[in-house]
Amino acid sequence: MHKTGQLSLCLMPMGIPLKGSIISRNLSLVCLLLVNTAVFSQTFGEKKMEGKVYSSDGDVAATHVLNTTTRKAAITDVEGFFTIGVHLNDTLVFSAVQYRKKTMVVTADILESKFISVALEEANIALDEVVVTPYNLTGDLTRDMKRLNIPPPVTASSLGLPNAHVKPLSQSERLLREASMGPITLGTFTSIPFNPLINAISGRTKMLKKRVARDKDYARTERVKRFYPDSIFVQVLKIPEDKLDDFLYFCEIDAAFAPIVDTHDKLKIWDYLKGRSVLYRREN
Repeated sequence: MHKTGQLSLCLMPMGIPLKGSIISRNLSLVCLLLVNTAVFSQTFGEKKMEGKVYSSDGDVAATHVLNTTTRKAAITDVEGFFTIGVHLNDTLVFSAVQYRKKTMVVTADILESKFISVALEEANIALDEVVVTPYNLTGDLTRDMKRLNIPPPVTASSLGLPNAHVKPLSQSERLLREASMGPITLGTFTSIPFNPLINAISGRTKMLKKRVARDKDYARTERVKRFYPDSIFVQVLKIPEDKLDDFLYFCEIDAAFAPIVDTHDKLKIWDYLKGRSVLYRREN
């Protein structure tokens, strides 16, 4: 039998000739399966990554978080928190007008921790020197502030207002207070509080309590970051620069971390960090 006959026999199962329309339909089916497999591979294994951005001035609201690999994006809330879907080795870009753009690759450690803490650096938009007449300003705020006779700013403390020294509640604390608010009495009328009952049943109150506790933990961690520059952790404690956030999280989950940081004693905190760094290097 000729080769062409063998080919025809192979393409004619059960004695039925293979027509062009059947080939076309089969090719379309194969292409459809390949497309579905590609889409499935992109979405399968995606994990929700929570995180927080922070800076020295604290103004981190509406920071853009872009996953350039999957082209998904998120925006931070007023406290700097965000949530975005990621895969291993995805690239995240953090950008805002007042900060330098920061790029981070999702490593296996980051993916496993399910949380990242990102420090943003302020963009240097100051001019070298500007002379403005007739006020003879140079553009250097340190020198110009000494020349200008500016009255102190008006604050609640300077006006002697009541509760001027009361620390304002964070957004999470305000939401928790609202969710747990009891009955309200106006004269002889007392309202029945359904909100606390509904929030307790739905689990919202429990979730807000966890968020308040988490905010306090992050505040302590950021306080430690302000106490000591990154170079100290790298050079003295021998913590790799790309592992600093992981090391601080390792300290944060320790029960002794909160009481020691709340003392505001830098020497005591440093002694704790040195001991914790030895354990961290041993386990990693």
